Amino acid sequence: MRLSTKGRYAVMAMVDLAATSQGSPVALADIAERQEISLSYLEQLFAKLRKGGLVKSVRGPGGGYLLAHPADATRVSDIILAVDEPIRTTRCANGTPQGCRTNRSRCLTHDLWEELGNQIHMYLSSVTVADVVERRIIGTSGLTLLRPAPAADSAAAAAAE
Repeated sequence: MRLSTKGRYAVMAMVDLAATSQGSPVALADIAERQEISLSYLEQLFAKLRKGGLVKSVRGPGGGYLLAHPADATRVSDIILAVDEPIRTTRCANGTPQGCRTNRSRCLTHDLWEELGNQIHMYLSSVTVADVVERRIIGTSGLTLLRPAPAADSAAAAAAE
């Protein structure tokens, strides 16, 4: 699976926008600084996001960008697709019966990788920008466990007997 910086940075920027806008336009320079993304790269991404109907631009002093829809109505998959970043898990063209091998057949693991791509798309379609802003994503990166791991619980229980 390949998800380039286009998709990742677009999602980061949209989450930043949702978290900081409070109904007022946010300057791309501010997002660029907070997220450590090149301003010129963000300008390119936001042109695609605007064309995709996900953000609105406000010109003039105090201008910037606003979400075009509420954060809870903006799906992560829509952001990735808006910046022309389809998630591909196979080398084959999607929707064609032909494979990418020399004889146009599909490899033995084609269905496995294609289904993985479907699962990733379904997951990203189920997650909204609001879910990310409000930290409703299941995951453990950066979290400290508050209780011992199950193996330690079992050993402690056995020692207590």
